[in-house]
Amino acid sequence: MAYELSRFEKMTLLALDELEGKGTPEEITEVGDFEQQAQVMNAVSWLNSKGLVEVHDEETRYFSLMKKSAASGDLPERTALKYLKKAGRKCTVEEMQEESGLGKKLSGIALGWLKKKKWANIVKQGGETWLEITNKGKKALREKGKDEELITRLQKEGQLSENEIDIYAAKKLLSRKEILKEKVEVTRTIELTDQGFEVLDSGIEIKPEITQLTPEIIRTGAWEEAHIRPYDVKAFAPTEYGGKKHPLHRELEEIRRVFLEMGFTEIKYDFIQPTFWNMDALFIPQDHPARDLQDTHYLRRPKKTEVKGKQVEKVKAMHENGGNTRSRGWGYDWSYDEACSNVLRTHTTVTTIRALSENPEPPQKFFAVDRNFRSEATDATHLSEFIQIEGVVMEENANLNMLIGLLKEFYSKMGFDDVKVRPSYFPFTEPSVEVFAMYGDDYLEMGGAGIFREEVTAPHGIDAPVLAWGLGLERLVMLRLGIDDIRVPYKNDLSLLKEYSLL
Repeated sequence: MAYELSRFEKMTLLALDELEGKGTPEEITEVGDFEQQAQVMNAVSWLNSKGLVEVHDEETRYFSLMKKSAASGDLPERTALKYLKKAGRKCTVEEMQEESGLGKKLSGIALGWLKKKKWANIVKQGGETWLEITNKGKKALREKGKDEELITRLQKEGQLSENEIDIYAAKKLLSRKEILKEKVEVTRTIELTDQGFEVLDSGIEIKPEITQLTPEIIRTGAWEEAHIRPYDVKAFAPTEYGGKKHPLHRELEEIRRVFLEMGFTEIKYDFIQPTFWNMDALFIPQDHPARDLQDTHYLRRPKKTEVKGKQVEKVKAMHENGGNTRSRGWGYDWSYDEACSNVLRTHTTVTTIRALSENPEPPQKFFAVDRNFRSEATDATHLSEFIQIEGVVMEENANLNMLIGLLKEFYSKMGFDDVKVRPSYFPFTEPSVEVFAMYGDDYLEMGGAGIFREEVTAPHGIDAPVLAWGLGLERLVMLRLGIDDIRVPYKNDLSLLKEYSLL
């Protein structure tokens, strides 16, 4: 074995012997008198593939403040909590925005964290949104949270390792923007194996060697006095990675192919939509919590878009009294001004209802695969910007059996042969079902489906039943690629992208 080792491999083994069998790359470089640490790491890679050394990597995460100013004031929810106390422990959201000094943007952040930390309840009363301090909020007035304590410590100490802090508090701060930054340091140790010690015991001699014959070596006869190292045709060789599409793009193309094979037409509309199409046309009342700042992104410019058409008055009547249907509506005074407010769309259902409104005569088969936006903190299962997949079929005499058949056909083409449904509730459909597909040894939820309610279709002159279903692209990608963090496909980590299969 020693005869097949390169000069740098022999030097590395001798250095480890001097270090009593174990050392870092820096120590081996110094003890072995190497010119560069890269020579050591190259030799270690080969020695490891031959079973002569083992490489141990230990990762440690360190946290610090992104900006020192992050510790100069209170977090938005702390400012809002102090104002709540000043206001008698109860106030409207509008008062908090105007009087607390936070402004509209930070107020939205404060509302989200007040709710997550359970410092305040958000309730609807008399057409207004109110904040009421909770028992946890009262306790928080007397003491700082662990995330706030961590900010204070980092301001004083500059940097702390994961072993010195409350890691849950750090994760909460990382989910917020411009507060905390994280870096990972790797401590690498190289250790001789039993086989490595045997090679050392057999004796290692370092002398000039030839790894590649040249005309000059042959002409001068230098090869006769030098050691020519033999080639090892079974030695490790680096993996070559060819070019391929990003996994998200690949899944998008596959989904489009499936829909087109099933006879659907793709539809697209703008990201910016008035709440009339995003909410009202789908029979979502104007005081629904989904319209609050902590869930939906409202635009400042353009703030409003005028909505026109005969369906506007019909949607108004549907909300107020049920229009010409058996429904009684929601029983409130519908606001045209509110319906004109612009939002970043929160779902692709806004796309399908617009397409159906423009094409109310059956049969119609549409699908949409596009981006949507919600005001959510990013974590392993949630994104503030996500891609939704949706299909709708409008056809005379369409029914639940037809919907289930379509679902099974669609998911079968996506690679899920064992599909089942169970009753559920969704605001746009009745009846509604959830779709589950066998993945591994268990059934996993894939998406929702149902038949559009009459309150959704009637204002647009749609008489035929409309079958609809949808799912999140990221969830599908997670299942098909075997990952458990929804953020991974968006990181553009080249090492991970290289490992993804071509098919």
